[in-house]
Amino acid sequence: MMHLSAYATPFKETALTTNRVNYQTSPSEYHHWKLTFDGAVATLAADFDENAGLRPGYKLKLNSYDLGVDIELNDAVNRIRFEHPEVRTVVVTSAKEKVFCSGANIFMLGVSSHAWKVNFCKFTNETRNGLEDSSQHSGLKFLAAVNGACAGGGYELALACDEIILVDDRSSAVSLPEVPLLGVLPGTGGLTRVTDKRHVRHDLADIFCTTSEGVRGQKAKDWRLVDDIAKPAQFAQKVQERALQLAAQSDRPTNGKGVSLTPVQCDMAADSLTYPHVTVQIDRDKRTATWTVKAPAALPPSDIAGIEAAGADWYPLALARELEDAILNMRTNELDIGTWLIKTQGDAANVLAMDASLLAHKDHWLVRETTGLLRRTLSRLDVSSRSLFALIEAGSCFAGTFLELALACDRSYQLMLPDDASASPKIMVSDVNFGLYPMCTGQSRLSRRFYDEAAPLEAVRAKAGQALDADAAFALGLITSNPDDIDWADETRIAIEERVSMSPDALTGMEANLRFNGPENMFTRIFARLTAWQNWIFQRPNAVGEKGALKVYGKGEKAAFDWNRV
Repeated sequence: MMHLSAYATPFKETALTTNRVNYQTSPSEYHHWKLTFDGAVATLAADFDENAGLRPGYKLKLNSYDLGVDIELNDAVNRIRFEHPEVRTVVVTSAKEKVFCSGANIFMLGVSSHAWKVNFCKFTNETRNGLEDSSQHSGLKFLAAVNGACAGGGYELALACDEIILVDDRSSAVSLPEVPLLGVLPGTGGLTRVTDKRHVRHDLADIFCTTSEGVRGQKAKDWRLVDDIAKPAQFAQKVQERALQLAAQSDRPTNGKGVSLTPVQCDMAADSLTYPHVTVQIDRDKRTATWTVKAPAALPPSDIAGIEAAGADWYPLALARELEDAILNMRTNELDIGTWLIKTQGDAANVLAMDASLLAHKDHWLVRETTGLLRRTLSRLDVSSRSLFALIEAGSCFAGTFLELALACDRSYQLMLPDDASASPKIMVSDVNFGLYPMCTGQSRLSRRFYDEAAPLEAVRAKAGQALDADAAFALGLITSNPDDIDWADETRIAIEERVSMSPDALTGMEANLRFNGPENMFTRIFARLTAWQNWIFQRPNAVGEKGALKVYGKGEKAAFDWNRV
């Protein structure tokens, strides 16, 4: 067995960053996970430090988790993806006796704001969805070795794995006790995965989700809650055998050279985040943030040798990591900044050259993992509860991968300069826009935009590779508005001011409905249920009132419910 080596601290903590959530970490800083490697199998063992919660006021007993635990989990999985291409199966288990994971820490939820609870659930959803994304697209398989009590979010983590093996020791059980114990829903896709993924019969799922003690042993297997069970004496052997069988299904390389994920550099100021390729400028009076994503300054390497030599500095990988960190940082730490203005800057030719490399080497493990990180990062943008406006101005480079940023937005404004065609900013559709970065619906953003209708999609495809000014883009339906230089400042200003003045709650609901107009699947249902039902339940007195179930849990008091059905 080999342990990960130490990594440098991501950035120096200052007075400014002390109270902000930092999504960067490294194995040398982990408090909660132990990561080991044995050939094609990596083991992620949960050993949560109860005294290392992200915020004061609670202890992470019985492997209960908070946001800090999942930040480490997200980092660990990314390091497996990029630093250890030889790994084909990840075994998720516990280092503690008789407990796998008891789920989200209830006392943490009890003392947290509504926004904190919802953002916490969203990030844990994205982390678990990411396991399934890697299994589907990258051949990295996940096996939950449930070696003790497994409740709530702990079972939801197991559900996100490809398979679950439960120790049959007459005491270990899987459960989703949120409804009977806490008056809330399993917030990390539990209900959806039980039905959509594991196909548990709905009446049995009803019993399961209203029984706090859970289901164990053969019944858990018979009900499809787990894939297999094993007596304690045979448990480790069965897990190892199945891990190797899953590894044999993977096409990850046995001799690939891993890429060290060096710390993402971010210069954090009171009203800005500055990365090498991404900047975010916050205007607190206007409650907006202006994002500028910069194209490669020079042509990125186009051959595998050059890509591998660049490592974590290879532009697409560096961009994905910076953009992901910025999205997570802004979502968690800047709740009042409700409108994000998305801009790009640089030479579109360099963006298109990057795209050509991604497509030419799409089957190479490193390129595939980088594309996966870009795909998941763009999906984070899709599900962010912020208004997104693209501003396509002079000097922009909304082409190919960068065009996805505009297509993800709720609206897009492209400047038209009728008296200077050469200076008018252009956008460009490329092959990557037709499916390299599917949304969680499985659709491309172009398909979502045009409801999969053949005629407009064919019209856009016919213009692929051509630089489109605002009038041409508007005619194709690729942008919302094409104001000229006389109207630009007033039209964009009024649109932004109107948006900022509206109810954030109503906008969150409206945007989530309009952004995901395509086919339903497990992922869309998970996020829709979080946005609507869990968001609503988290504010109801039955859950969070003074005598609500979430508030009185652990105090020896009984919840007082308002029995009116709403």
